[in-house]
Parts: sequence; structure tokens; C-alpha cells
Amino acid sequence: MSDAHSGACFCGSVRLEASGAPLAMGYCHCQSCRSWSGAPVVAFTLWPPENVRITAGEEHLGSYSKTGMTVRRFCSKCGGSVMADHPELGLADIFASTLPTLHFVPTVHVNYGEHVLPIHDGLLKLKD
Repeated sequence: MSDAHSGACFCGSVRLEASGAPLAMGYCHCQSCRSWSGAPVVAFTLWPPENVRITAGEEHLGSYSKTGMTVRRFCSKCGGSVMADHPELGLADIFASTLPTLHFVPTVHVNYGEHVLPIHDGLLKLKD
């Protein structure tokens, strides 16, 4: 497995790179992630912020924060998700599908108390 993983928004204008290994990988079931992504569950990867950098298109990077917990970053050209920052936790969050070369190995479901799609995979299910 490579030490660096590249990804991009939907149109490719904003590109990013995550280096090293993610601190955690799993699935989020919270209403905010579901609403933001348009999916019943989101596969996430968490990184130290210093291991994530925007490599192209930073001028097209928009942000939105509904709460202080998460700052969602997106491409202002196509609307595609790029990543999210969790400043209170000191973490950068990248959808697993944004990093196609990363071998996704989930270990946990977070906010499972809000799930709309029951998943029976044997992984730890955290209510919130």
C-alpha cells in the first residue's frame, strides 16, 4: 500500500492528498452526514490534519459549518464533497470513496442510534 493517497472532488478541480495511514475508518450514520452526502450511511476516514493537503484548486474550495463540530469542505464549481474538518477533535475527515487507492478497512459504526439502514456486519456499533 502506498504511503500517500490522492483524491478529488466530482469534477476534479479540487484535488487533495492524504499521507501515512488514517487514524480510524468506519461508517457514520448521523443525520447531518446522511443529509450532506445524500446517502443512508457514510464511509469515513480520519487523519491528522497535518497529513492532509489540498494539491490543486484551493481557490474553488468552499466550506459550510452547521455546527462547530464539523466544517464541511466542497468544490464551489461542482458541489462535490472534498473533506470535512473536525476542529474540536483535531481531525480531518475524508469520505473513503474520495481516496480510491486507500484500502478501506472499517472498524466501527458511529452515531448508530440515528441509523436508517441497519447493517449486520459484526463491527462495533456506537450509539453516538
